[in-house]
Amino acid sequence: MSTIAAISTPNAVGGLAVIRISGENAVAVAEKIFRPHGGKKVAEMRGYTCAYGIAHDDGERIDDCILTVFRAPHSYTGEDVCEVSCHGGLYVSKRILRAALKNGAVSAEAGEFTKRAFLNGKLDLTQAEAVMDVISARGEAELRMAEQLREGATFKKARACSDRLLRILSGIAAWTDYPDEDIPEIEPTAIHAELTEIRAELESLVHNYDSGRILREGVATAIIGRPNVGKSTLFNCLSGCERSIVTDIAGTTRDVVEETVRLGDIVLRLSDTAGIHDTEDLIEGIGIDIAEKTAENAELVIAVFDGNCPLSADDLYLINKINNKKAIAVINKSDREQVIETDVLKDRFVHIVYISAKNGEGIDELENAVKALFEINSDSFSVATASNERQKQCIDNAIRSLDEGISIIESSEMYDALNVVLDDAEQSLLELTGERITEAVVDEVFSHFCVGK
Repeated sequence: MSTIAAISTPNAVGGLAVIRISGENAVAVAEKIFRPHGGKKVAEMRGYTCAYGIAHDDGERIDDCILTVFRAPHSYTGEDVCEVSCHGGLYVSKRILRAALKNGAVSAEAGEFTKRAFLNGKLDLTQAEAVMDVISARGEAELRMAEQLREGATFKKARACSDRLLRILSGIAAWTDYPDEDIPEIEPTAIHAELTEIRAELESLVHNYDSGRILREGVATAIIGRPNVGKSTLFNCLSGCERSIVTDIAGTTRDVVEETVRLGDIVLRLSDTAGIHDTEDLIEGIGIDIAEKTAENAELVIAVFDGNCPLSADDLYLINKINNKKAIAVINKSDREQVIETDVLKDRFVHIVYISAKNGEGIDELENAVKALFEINSDSFSVATASNERQKQCIDNAIRSLDEGISIIESSEMYDALNVVLDDAEQSLLELTGERITEAVVDEVFSHFCVGK
């Protein structure tokens, strides 16, 4: 493979910038653009050693730098790797990169360093995908989940299931192919029990998938309610700034205002909507239609009610409108006298939270309600789990094949059919770990990485 190079630090001014070079000729390229102080040659440097010197372009000095050398196979990519650390100016780092490209390296594609680590056996595919999760982690929970995956938790569980399937397949093959040999007869009951256990193991890998996805991607959340219940005040409270206009005039919010906020470990993709009520105002009516559609498409609805007032016809309409949605009832204005009929709300909502959006009170209780609704707890990010749709699809395919296998045993069908569906399950697990995968899938996985990683 060619020798690749890229800037591995963000494209911004900072204290340091790192230009990474990887490939068979990485050391040769580094030697052409870096001159160590003291006269030592780059080619003589051992792995895991550094040298202070200058980066240059055909002898023209660029910057004082540190060169770090990693020798194959003891490097991130499994190849020879050289990293030039320079001052963090945009021009300086780009100038050094251009010098590397001029002297034999080619520009790295998105994710190509990690792709080479995968192709060279330094990482399995689930670990490689976890690298991007580590980079994009926005909180402690996301980071802990990504670290679990990067350490190979998902791979180990999938590999253990794969090995158990292989033993079953080899036993079936031996018994059916050599009937005259002294090979123990296949025991359907034992295979049934084994497949059921394997299925349960795989099911555990997808059990926390939605919780993990929510931690990574956030929850599409609609704040809805009739006018003047405090929707925009709550929106501003969660946003930490005045994003929505707040007045005592009904119908102030006519369009959807959006903001991404963090509520503890959870990211909410918030939408503040127009107050839902009967109106003859054409423009306000359009805003209400948009509000209802936003609620329909949301993963979470925060339904806001005024605790200082009895439930109105508009409130009851809203309750019926979101009957099939994951929703939390927020009773606002908890700092005032409460006259709202909570029994009606308890019949519809599992989670009811009292807040004062104006005073910022009750937000912790709202966070706890969201976590409970989506079953997010410490186990959500401390166990092996599928971390993306590709992995989940592979596991789902394996589970479907196992279900077919269990059905075949229960109906006493031929072992040839059982062999076929169990082989399908095995192939799905190999695709999960990257042991059997197409080039197109590999390219798709690493296309989501940043250049330089």
